[in-house]
Amino acid sequence: MAAEERTRTAPVGASGIARPPRSRLDQPKDPRRRMLPDYDPEAFGRFSERIARFLGTGRFIVWMTLVIIVWVVWNVFAPEHWRFDQYPFIFLTLMLSLQASYAAPLILLAQNRQDDRDRVTHEQDRKQNERSIADTEYLTREIASLRMGLGEVATRDWIRSELEDLVKDLDDRRAVFAAESDEDR
Repeated sequence: MAAEERTRTAPVGASGIARPPRSRLDQPKDPRRRMLPDYDPEAFGRFSERIARFLGTGRFIVWMTLVIIVWVVWNVFAPEHWRFDQYPFIFLTLMLSLQASYAAPLILLAQNRQDDRDRVTHEQDRKQNERSIADTEYLTREIASLRMGLGEVATRDWIRSELEDLVKDLDDRRAVFAAESDEDR
């Protein structure tokens, strides 16, 4: 019954062939099956950083040196039927190449993540520096305006000198008035 309804409601094109119904644009598509497994890129990045951090230590170099020495000594001095890698040590070379082929991309991934963090940090530092410069310029303008304003403000010394001038002027006028009143008498 449902198949009949679909064919009945399916739009028919100009050729008379029934077209499949269009998907609605207001609804998300059903997720497709993926052939590759899902993984968390952040967790993988953290894992690669831990590996890269370990590969860059003296401990790793010591352990790798010990493994290689044991490998070579075992394959040189062990009984013939216990040896698993003969003199040119091709299997050892293969293992070291395999280790290097995995280590290099992990180290690059860790470096890329560090570069991204550094870029964000530098951007934040740049913005902070811009804010500091703007604040410094604002404070410089404020100090300059205060200095200019102080130039117009009456200071204690200026008021004192003005009052002394007024007192001297009053004394001079009093002396003139006293001289005039003595003449009038």
